[in-house]
Amino acid sequence: MTASTTRQVDGRSARWAGYREKRRKELVDAALSAIAKHGPEVSVELMAEEAGVARPRLYKYFNDTADLGAAIAERVAEMVTAELAPMFNPRGTPREMIRAAIGAHTNWLAEHGNLYRYLSMNSATGESGQNVVADVKTVIARQVTGLFQYFLDQFGIQVPVVQPLAFGIVGLVESSAGSWLQEPNGLTLDELTDWLCDWTWQLLDQSLQVYGLELDPDLPLAEADPADG
Repeated sequence: MTASTTRQVDGRSARWAGYREKRRKELVDAALSAIAKHGPEVSVELMAEEAGVARPRLYKYFNDTADLGAAIAERVAEMVTAELAPMFNPRGTPREMIRAAIGAHTNWLAEHGNLYRYLSMNSATGESGQNVVADVKTVIARQVTGLFQYFLDQFGIQVPVVQPLAFGIVGLVESSAGSWLQEPNGLTLDELTDWLCDWTWQLLDQSLQVYGLELDPDLPLAEADPADG
């Protein structure tokens, strides 16, 4: 094969790779739309119908059903982290910061219930080999860790339990919201969020008191001072 022929083949391969990636994204968008319409147990046939293609056509762009599921799950994980990330910018009182973070999370779950259920039901493994469901929870928990650390930085103290506390609270919020989606039992979204905020503050406050730090949840941190031990 001549150098010229090699360049032509490489060019075609690059164009196909670019087109394939673009088409995969379009098909995932259609799959997300089908999930939102038909629920988390939507069939691949309905996803293909939403995309306007026959089911076998999907497998020109995905290796198999598992590959399609992983691509969908990774996209949902990206949506979750993109939606929540700005809400972890700390400002205001501790209660306001907690409310902003938890409210963003519960609102996203309520607005995208079918996508959340799909993500939970399909614990797919992405290209990195990581479980995408666990990965998105880890991202959120690390953001919460940063939020809590912001509290502590105001007073120049280190609390060893910050990270496990953050991961525990994310698990609490995730499990509680997931249960609420299945059976609200008369509890409104605002009421659920209020309870979660109260529980979160109580856990955080009790942990800080162990280290001699007491904060008023309704006082901006810039004005707060540690209580006398």
